[in-house]
Amino acid sequence: MSNHFCRSKDFITFAIMTEDWLNPTIYSLHELCEQIYISVEELCPKNCWVRAEIGSISVKNGNCYMELVEKDAHSGILSAKLRATCWANLYPMLSAYFSETTHQNLQAGMQVLMCGNICFHSVYGLSFHIAGIDPSYTLGDLERQRRETIERLKSDGVIDMQKQIVLPTLVQHIAVISSADAAGYEDFRNQLHNNSAHFYYRTELFPAIVQGDKAEKSIIKALLQIYERREDFQAVAILRGGGATTDLKCFDSYTLAAYCAQFPLPIITGIGHLRDISVVDMVVHTSVKTPTAAAEFLISHTMAQQDLLVQLGQRLSMVCMKSIMREKQKLTTLQAHLRQVLAQMLYTQKNRLLLISKSIDMNSPERIYRLGYSLTTCKGRIVSNTSEVKTGDELVTELQDGKVVSIVQK
Repeated sequence: MSNHFCRSKDFITFAIMTEDWLNPTIYSLHELCEQIYISVEELCPKNCWVRAEIGSISVKNGNCYMELVEKDAHSGILSAKLRATCWANLYPMLSAYFSETTHQNLQAGMQVLMCGNICFHSVYGLSFHIAGIDPSYTLGDLERQRRETIERLKSDGVIDMQKQIVLPTLVQHIAVISSADAAGYEDFRNQLHNNSAHFYYRTELFPAIVQGDKAEKSIIKALLQIYERREDFQAVAILRGGGATTDLKCFDSYTLAAYCAQFPLPIITGIGHLRDISVVDMVVHTSVKTPTAAAEFLISHTMAQQDLLVQLGQRLSMVCMKSIMREKQKLTTLQAHLRQVLAQMLYTQKNRLLLISKSIDMNSPERIYRLGYSLTTCKGRIVSNTSEVKTGDELVTELQDGKVVSIVQK
């Protein structure tokens, strides 16, 4: 029978132009499904390998349910979709094997290569029953994506921007991005606030999801909140600890890495990558393995600054001591020179005084009187010529041994 089903906006019409239209073979739905089942069993390959993207994934009662999709490489339009199931007797082992190999959990958006069989069920329809997985295929795709992300960051010129930020001399106020109940966050706080050097730190938590599908948007949201208050902090710590080490795909995201690379405050990560380094680890100012190590880094930085201050204090003390000694030596030299100069000045002035004294002695009235000279005064004034006196004036003449009083007669 040649049946052609034609789609229209009206009722589905049958283009049957043969005699079978009058005597059709009628199947029950179950019989039709049986025919489909037989066709699938006969025509579809067994234990075939299928590469696809995980469109969605969920686990219920130990069974894993996925939707496998394929998109056009150029347009991104969906070109194929198929349900897939991995039963509870196999999924734990398969999931553990995948996680141990890739350090990632199976999650939406991943490219996977799976082995299994096409099955048809009269109630649940067509699906792919997963029997195995090749983690190396996903690893290769993840590494490709990672390399593309790194190259894109380099091309954008942002990959080294955080490295160019100078960590402030004193880092006391720290914005923390972490899950509020994460064990790693508590480890960070305990290590930081109970440090043996008794350094003071103030931390403020900006709660975020730090693993899983929602982590990227949550961390970016926290970064934007910190950016609005960037003047209040000297550094940012992104912490993750206490969870599974396989759920860290978000830290290889271009968007998150780009936000971190261009952030104006230095970022320190302690996100639990014990084996590999994420793209975010590559672009931030400082990357350490654990939240505790992040706290130790900050304490070590403060300790280094304290040691530097001590060294500067010691150098300043030495410079001051040398300066004091140098000036003291100058004072000692000046003191000795001053004594010498003063002694010379005293000696010189003493000699001058002696000369003056001798000059005074040489010109004293007593010596002049002894030489036969006298001093005549009239009314208290020295008389040096006759015009200064007149008849009747009384003259007093001083001699070596006394005075002579005389009256001018002529």
